[in-house]
Amino acid sequence: MSETDSGFERTVDILVVGSGAGGFTAALAAKARGLEPLLIEKADQFGGTSALSGGGVWIPGAPAQVRAGHTIDPEDVVTYLRTLTDGEVSEARIRAFVDNAPRMMDFLEKISPRMQFMWKAGYPDYFPELPGGSSEGSVINIRQIDLRELGADEKSLLSSLAGPPKGMWIAPEELRHFYRLHQSWKGKGVFLKLIGRTLRARLLGERKVAIGQALMARFMLAFREQNLEMWLASPLQSLITDQDGSVIGAVVRHEGVDRRVRTRGGVILASGGFDHSPEMRAKFHPFLESPRSYGATSNTGDGILAGQQVGADVGLMDSAWWYPNVHRAGGSIHALNERMMPAQFIVNSVGKRYINEATPYSEFGRAMMTSDESGADRMESWLITDHRSWNRYVIFGHLPLPKIPFAPAPTGRRMPASWLDSDAVETAGSIEDLAVKIGVPRSRLRETFDRFNELAKQGVDEDFHRGESIYDNYNGDITLPNPNLTPIDEDGPYYAFKLTLADFGTNGGLVTDERARALRADGTPIRGLYATGNTTASVMGYSYAGAGATLSPTMTFGFVAANDIANEVTIAACSAAESVATSE
Repeated sequence: MSETDSGFERTVDILVVGSGAGGFTAALAAKARGLEPLLIEKADQFGGTSALSGGGVWIPGAPAQVRAGHTIDPEDVVTYLRTLTDGEVSEARIRAFVDNAPRMMDFLEKISPRMQFMWKAGYPDYFPELPGGSSEGSVINIRQIDLRELGADEKSLLSSLAGPPKGMWIAPEELRHFYRLHQSWKGKGVFLKLIGRTLRARLLGERKVAIGQALMARFMLAFREQNLEMWLASPLQSLITDQDGSVIGAVVRHEGVDRRVRTRGGVILASGGFDHSPEMRAKFHPFLESPRSYGATSNTGDGILAGQQVGADVGLMDSAWWYPNVHRAGGSIHALNERMMPAQFIVNSVGKRYINEATPYSEFGRAMMTSDESGADRMESWLITDHRSWNRYVIFGHLPLPKIPFAPAPTGRRMPASWLDSDAVETAGSIEDLAVKIGVPRSRLRETFDRFNELAKQGVDEDFHRGESIYDNYNGDITLPNPNLTPIDEDGPYYAFKLTLADFGTNGGLVTDERARALRADGTPIRGLYATGNTTASVMGYSYAGAGATLSPTMTFGFVAANDIANEVTIAACSAAESVATSE
C-alpha cells in the first residue's frame, strides 16, 4: 500500500510486530535508546512460540558464562557456524550474530533485575566435534519464577494445554539427572524434589514455572518496568510505504478497527513463521501430508507475506525446526532423550536403521524427509525397544516407578492401556510378530535386530557411530561403557513407538542482512523494514548449532534492529539540525 498523506491515528518511533522473545528484546532495546516503541500481538495472549519453548538461549560468550570463568574465542564460534551453515548464510550475518549475542544478553541483564540468566555448563553444542564446536556448550537459561508476580498479566501469558501439574517445575540443569532416575542418586533426588514442589504448590498456592514460561514472564515484568505499551489481539494487516518504497508504518486491526500507525524509524517484524498456514505449508512443504507444528497457532506467516507485498525476498522456505514426534490421542511427545537411550533402535518402512538415533533432533528430522536408494519411507519410522528398557528409563514421559497418583507422567511397570489402544504403540512377544504389526518385512527386522545387538555387545556402532559424540552421551546411561549402546533382550515383550515428523516452527522467511534489514531480491535493503526470528531465513541456515539456537537469533537480531533504527533516527535528527542551522 503506497501512501503519501498524513492520515495516521498513531505515530511511534518503532512498531514491533510479535510478542515473543525477539519482539520484547527489540522493544526494550528501543526504549533504552530513547525511542518510543509500540508492540503489537495478533493473539489475545503474549509470548508466542517463545512461551512454549524450552527457554534456553544459545549465546557463546554470554555474561553468565564469563561469570562462571568460561571464555570462548568468537573466531571459534564463527568457524563453527560457517561450517554448519555451509554457505547458506553470509559471513557478515554470522559475525553480526556472534558479536551482538553477548551484548544483547548483557543489555537484558542490566536493564532489569528480572532478567536473571545462568549458564548450563556441560550441555554440549549439538556438533561439538566440528571445528569451533564446544563440549561445554553455550546454553543460557532463565531462572524460574512464580507466575503470581505477573498479577493480572498472568492470564495473558500463552501456555501449553499439556504439561505438568500446577507448581511442578524442573530446572534446566536438573533435567539430565531426571532422565537418569535409575542410574544415579541425583536422578532420584530430582524426582523427590518434583514431588516436594508439587506438594508445596498445593499447600501454598505457588505457581512456579521454568523454561519458556519463565522467560516470557520475566520479559513481561521488565516490559512493565519500562512502562512500554502492547496491543494484544491486534493483527498486522499490511505495511504502509511512501512513494520511494520505504516502509513508514502499518495498518493494524486494534479493538476491531483498522488503525494506521506511522513509524518515524521503522517496523520490526518478529511475528513468527508460517507454522499454521495451510496454504503456505502446502506450497513450501508439499512432502508433509498433514503438517504437525508446535509453534504458536497464531503463526500463519503474516509478517512474511506483508514483507513480500512491499518487495522483500524470501529464503529457506522449505525449512523448519524439525523433530521426531510420537503422536497419540492423549497428546504428542517430542522424541529427545529416548533416542539417546541404549537399548533401542529406529527403523524405516522396510525395517532398516538409517541414522545415528542419538543425533540432534533437527538432523534426525531432516533425515526423515530423505528416502534411501530403495525408496523406503522414513516419514513414518518406528523406535524399537524392550520391556526392560521401559522399566529402567524415562521413555516418552513414562516414569519407571510404582504408580503414583500425583506424578506428572504415566508411572507403573506396565504400558498404559491408553497407549496400547492408540496407533502410536505396538507390542509383541517376538521381533517377527512385532514386524507384522508395524508393517515391515519380518526377515529384515530380525536382521536389523541381530545386527544391532551384535554392535551393542561390542559397544561400538560401526554402522552409524552412535555414542561417539559427546552430545550423544549427554542423556545416555552413564553406567555403561558406551552410554548409548546395550543389547536389546532376546526375549520380549517388545514395543514399537511410531515416530512422525513434526516441528517447533518454520524457520524460512524474509531475507535479511547483518543489520536485520529486509532485503529485496537484488540485495538492496527496504528502508524502514526489519525482521527477526522465524519471520526470517534463519542465520542458522538448515542447521541447529545447539539448544537455544532458535531463541538466540530472534533476540539478537531484535536487539540489532532496534539499535540500527536508533542510529538512523539519530543521523536523521542531526542532518535536520544541520539543515536548519545552515538555512539560518
